[in-house]
Amino acid sequence: MRYISTRGAELGSFCDVLLQGLAPDGGLAMPETIPQFSLADIDALHDKPYAQIAYTVMRPYISDISEQNLANILINTYTAERFRNQEITPLSRLGSSNIFLLELSNGPSLAFKDVAMQFLASCFEFVLNERKTRLNILGATSGDTGSAAEYAVLGKKNLNIFMLSPLGRMSPFQQAQMYSLNAPNIFNLAVQGVFDDCQDLVKAVNRDGAFKEKYAIGAVNSINWARILAQSVYYFKAYLSLGITTGEVVDFCVPSGNFGNIFAGYLAKRMGLPIRNLIVASNENDVLAEFFLEGNYRVRAASEVMATSSPSMDIGKASNFERYLYLILGENPMQIAAMQGQLNHGGVLNFVPNTQFASVVEQSGFLAGRSRHQDRIETIRQVYQGCGRIIDPHTADGVFVAQRYLRDNTPMICLETALPAKFSATVQEAIGIEPPRPPEFIDIENKPRFGSVIANSVDELKSFISKTLGY
Repeated sequence: MRYISTRGAELGSFCDVLLQGLAPDGGLAMPETIPQFSLADIDALHDKPYAQIAYTVMRPYISDISEQNLANILINTYTAERFRNQEITPLSRLGSSNIFLLELSNGPSLAFKDVAMQFLASCFEFVLNERKTRLNILGATSGDTGSAAEYAVLGKKNLNIFMLSPLGRMSPFQQAQMYSLNAPNIFNLAVQGVFDDCQDLVKAVNRDGAFKEKYAIGAVNSINWARILAQSVYYFKAYLSLGITTGEVVDFCVPSGNFGNIFAGYLAKRMGLPIRNLIVASNENDVLAEFFLEGNYRVRAASEVMATSSPSMDIGKASNFERYLYLILGENPMQIAAMQGQLNHGGVLNFVPNTQFASVVEQSGFLAGRSRHQDRIETIRQVYQGCGRIIDPHTADGVFVAQRYLRDNTPMICLETALPAKFSATVQEAIGIEPPRPPEFIDIENKPRFGSVIANSVDELKSFISKTLGY
């Protein structure tokens, strides 16, 4: 399998794009073709362990790691000890409803990002060892990516990580999870700005080819194809866990800000998984909901991005949206480059006047909905009172929107995004009790913190990286 950029550049093999992150032309890596799975192929995965499902789904995309080495990476990554559950991503029903929660938050950092990030870090370590080289990861987080990435690379050889986060914009637990880590290969940088500023800094550094090459800059955000691929696996696992007849359709509802988690579902659908609708659940920062509901894709300025009680979705520009446009527009890199240029200059993508574009978007199966703070509070309370289960505010966004689209006899799978302990203030507001947390995270907010504060400046970021690395 070879990879190309959404904007046209030839990118090489899986291991090449793994280490590369953002493409040299500013685009995102995509496979030349999307492998297809028949219903028989999917049915054959019933009752298989997670690592074996992952191998079957991912192998067609990874031709430059041997079968045995890939199998070993997956077996060693997806363990019951690491994910606190033999199923890795167990599926559970909400009471007697037809809504199911896909539990993705049992990993080391208690967020769905762990499922892909643990695989990504293992791949990094393997490939860097094979190529006898090093990598300096530069990432941005709105809340959970940072801690998931840092826990994944903790102690890994030949890997440093520089993680940007918006100063004061994450929950106290999220901040403590990241900033309490004191390791020689982890560097936390709190940026005076919002998440989109952090994300733009990462992209700006990646666009400087000479700097990127000199300092071996890589990526762990969902601009890295390996994360999207790894996340597509749990859509297959969720479908298989329902126990329905293979071929029956299901719906998925996904809280989404950067469009990576739900794009992985779209990839699974394009591979042949019987998904009818993929439902985007947005919070007050509703750039994605606005597109799928009203036909406009308008990037929000930093000043427009609201601080909400589901902070990991406080994003005004969805990076992975470019991959979606690339697929639905016939994989035309020139058109994608023109559209991104339009957006970068403050333009708006509007598909309402274009009936052909509107039809393609509709055929892709995306729906959307918005959730507000009070909706989250009431949904957390409703789920707790009705099912005895505590959910976090992002998952509550998903459950709230899912209820609008629930259809008789069609399972609705909501993706859980984090354990409620990470957002205890909002949970306490909803149900009046402190959500439980694993023993290792008790009192984490009071641990010493390590990191630096920087301005929203590419030059300051580059200076920090070069001084830290010392070459």
